[in-house]
Amino acid sequence: MSKFNAVITSIGHFLPEQTLTNFDFEKFLETSNEWILERTGISERRIMDKRIINKTLPLNESLGVSYIGTQAAKECLEKRGISAEEIDLIIFCTVTPDMFFPATACLVQNNIGAKNAWGYDLSAGCSGFLYGLIAGCQFIKSGMHKKVLVIGADLMTSILNFEDRNNCILFGDGGGCVLLEPTEENFGLLDFSCRVDGSGGDFLKMPAGGSKNPPSHETVDKKMHYVHQEGKTVFKFAVSRMADVSAEIMEKNNLKGEDVDLFIPHQANIRIIDACVKRMGIDAQKVMINIQKYGNTTAGTLPLGMYDAINEGRLKKGDNLILSVFGTGFTWGSAYLKWGF
Repeated sequence: MSKFNAVITSIGHFLPEQTLTNFDFEKFLETSNEWILERTGISERRIMDKRIINKTLPLNESLGVSYIGTQAAKECLEKRGISAEEIDLIIFCTVTPDMFFPATACLVQNNIGAKNAWGYDLSAGCSGFLYGLIAGCQFIKSGMHKKVLVIGADLMTSILNFEDRNNCILFGDGGGCVLLEPTEENFGLLDFSCRVDGSGGDFLKMPAGGSKNPPSHETVDKKMHYVHQEGKTVFKFAVSRMADVSAEIMEKNNLKGEDVDLFIPHQANIRIIDACVKRMGIDAQKVMINIQKYGNTTAGTLPLGMYDAINEGRLKKGDNLILSVFGTGFTWGSAYLKWGF
């Protein structure tokens, strides 16, 4: 019996046209471009809804994160030259679903006409896409499916308090989609390592909206439906955990710094990325960084990183690629891929 591996064969993305720069924040927050740039590495980010910064605009129904995922999936399929009817499974990784139910994967399935696919949503914060990628690969490797879409996308501005200068400057909207298919060659996902530490749950969360604190006048008045983060604690954990797991995946696979062709880390903070690079012993030129123009798109950061790397000619067939993430939960992990197209 043939042994299959799962390889990425196509990728699509979507970013809203509207940008929110650090200078825009200066107009309504006590902050500055220099302060934000020095501490985060972010210059601007994309936003889906212009009303976030201009409340006088007429209220329009939000497109939701399903729109981001739908557009990314359409581009992914178009680039591969296949029909949505060929897709077996859709995994949508997000913490900002259109609704609690139905799953956003179901909405995308209908939007693109993938009538033969089933699907589900996966919630792991900024680690979501990596977790979804690993799950999707198992369906391919088992032989159960031949074509799986994994989407990582978030509309983070929908859950940000734009009076909270410590958090609202960090995030943006956007996402990407990859197509997984089987291969008998030595390409695709070769190894991964993932972790969870639930004791970190209180440090990065949205306190209300779920079954513990259902929506009420009180939860709205207390601004409990926004991202709440203890930045210093999260930063400390992220620096050590992302760096350690990235180094671990290299050691497990006998990879040295010079063997890694590209490292795509989660784009949360430039200082976290720098710590990972130092710990891994790789050249800074081998690191994909786009945080300056997108901010933290949560589950969207890894597919957007891969998309940009391809467009910039930094990722080619046979390259050794390391992915690394850290997110709410706490969740974190790293994966080793041999790029396949």
